[in-house]
Amino acid sequence: MTKVLSHRHAFHLVDPSPWPLIASFAGLFLTSGAVMWMHGYVSGFTLMTLGQMLILSCMYVWWRDIVREATYEGQHTQIVQTGMRTGVILFIVSEIMFFLGFFWAFFHSSLAPMPDIGGVWPPVGIQTLSPWEIPFLNTVILLSSGATVTYAHHAVLAGDRKNSMLGLMYTIVLAAIFSMLQAYEYIEAPFTISD
Repeated sequence: MTKVLSHRHAFHLVDPSPWPLIASFAGLFLTSGAVMWMHGYVSGFTLMTLGQMLILSCMYVWWRDIVREATYEGQHTQIVQTGMRTGVILFIVSEIMFFLGFFWAFFHSSLAPMPDIGGVWPPVGIQTLSPWEIPFLNTVILLSSGATVTYAHHAVLAGDRKNSMLGLMYTIVLAAIFSMLQAYEYIEAPFTISD
């Protein structure tokens, strides 16, 4: 005799999934490999690439599972959707606070430099990058990607699949260019994080 269990609430209890654990290891491989690669270890690039591939694979299968839960299984009730929206808003707020901390540290260091670094900003011996070259170009690319993703969002709202895909494609291309320029800038910088 089988017993049928039914929920008496509107919340979605997620099934056990291997993706959080696999994604955690992928993040570990990516960051460890990147650090090893930046320090000149031969296997660092391989480990970093493995981490990138694992993260992309996890993103695909994990999001596929979420779409399946929402569409075919119908487990994303109105309360669940509200919770997901709240989670995204909290994530965005946490990112704002993260960057606020970076900017706060930068302005504190530059407006009141410590005696340990010579009492001047930038510290003695650090040759700074010109803000009008790659940093300016990356800022323009970053703002442009915001415009293309907004275009894609409006196309989705209008039901225009072709233009939404086009807008997302432009956004991904701009993100790739931004990331490549950032990597180039970090590699070619006359100083390292240890300076």
